[in-house]
Amino acid sequence: MIGALALLSSANWRRGGPSLAGLALPGSVIGMLLLIGWLALVQKERPTLEAVSAWLTAHLSIMFVPAAVGLIEQGPALSRYGVGLVVATAVSTVLTMAVTALVFRWAARRGEPAEDAGA
Repeated sequence: MIGALALLSSANWRRGGPSLAGLALPGSVIGMLLLIGWLALVQKERPTLEAVSAWLTAHLSIMFVPAAVGLIEQGPALSRYGVGLVVATAVSTVLTMAVTALVFRWAARRGEPAEDAGA
């Protein structure tokens, strides 16, 4: 379990906006690519990582405590910009859902077998 936690932590170690081959990528994206590469190479890590991931997912609500404390500490900023933040979040969520639905429909149509014209 400690090894799997270390693997997940090491996949997220470069959070400062590093550059990979001249591209500015967030550290979490680089970590995700490294983790996928590691899991492709080392098959024996999967069961342990699944157990740790299941535990982390089961206790996901604990992960939101720091964010909630941060919101409470930023009360004046929220009172000033809160409405704009809520509107921006709602609009971006609706747009993301719409684009996701359109891409899914496009991909589903593309995956259907073609009908024969002579049949």
